Amino acid sequence: MEHRDQLIRTARAMVADHKGLVALDESVATLNKRFEAAGIPQTEAFRRAYREVLITAPGIGDYLNGAILFDETIDQQSSSGRSFLDILQQAGVIPGIKLDEGTEDLPGFPGEKITKGLDDLTERLISYRQKGLRFAKWRAVISIDGDLPSEACIISNAHALARYAAACQHAGIVPIVEPEVIMDGDHSIARCAEVTERTLRELFYQLNLLKVELRGLILKPNMVLPGEDSTEKVDSEQVAAYTVNCLLNAVPATVAGIAFLSGGQEPELASGHLNAINHIYQSELPWPVTYSFSRALHQPALEIWGGKDENVKAAQAAFLELGKANKFARSGQLIPNEFSR
Repeated sequence: MEHRDQLIRTARAMVADHKGLVALDESVATLNKRFEAAGIPQTEAFRRAYREVLITAPGIGDYLNGAILFDETIDQQSSSGRSFLDILQQAGVIPGIKLDEGTEDLPGFPGEKITKGLDDLTERLISYRQKGLRFAKWRAVISIDGDLPSEACIISNAHALARYAAACQHAGIVPIVEPEVIMDGDHSIARCAEVTERTLRELFYQLNLLKVELRGLILKPNMVLPGEDSTEKVDSEQVAAYTVNCLLNAVPATVAGIAFLSGGQEPELASGHLNAINHIYQSELPWPVTYSFSRALHQPALEIWGGKDENVKAAQAAFLELGKANKFARSGQLIPNEFSR
């Protein structure tokens, strides 16, 4: 493989030094929905301003190795005229890009989704590589509902993730593969574990089939949790046990790193679960285990900012506070009151 050594170096850098990744890759529709809930105008100017709040937060590189961006953000600049990509790179934060184009119904399988974006992927990868993007992300959605997910849904999405990953590596870009078993539903934590393990096993079968270099790849899985409508009560130690068992059963040791998604969890909960995984099991894990959070890292900053210039510093402080807490969680040393410091 032409880019193997460079891919491995970049992947290792993405999970180094007890730092994490921030997902700033919400689509226009998704970010506008969050803006509407916070009373912020839903315009390109305000979306750019919000990205600036986060990207220019002082000391961002102390807590983050990488930032996943949305296409709209790639060519944007700060209010002082500096490219967002330059700001991130100068802070030591590797820029990446969300490459999937959302989901559509999987034909013949009601209630299940397949991810779009493979058709023009090669051309987009060439363009992003030329702009300095060094990694990418692709999300697949797996739902639990009665007999779902179907085998067809798991195989179809795993194959699409593998095709995306192979195309990324051919272009010299590290792929983050995100097979998300979503929290919607009333399923048990055991059911989530079973579906997550099935999905991961199929994913790595497909990745192997397409000769993807696992040392140059990051896995972004869900934590193993009960459905959000379930009445089952679990603590962080149980979540850690189910999650680690699932990963050890299904994920090859050669993968460069694990970067959990938050999946809609509140910041304290997502960080607490990450902390338990590392505190209890870090010495047993063959890969670095970190995070790639979106709302669980910067939703409080959005609410504080509210679209107002006078709130920028306070919003940045909230963002960095969660970055600091998650750095402790990565090493299994998070203490409960770290969020209030």
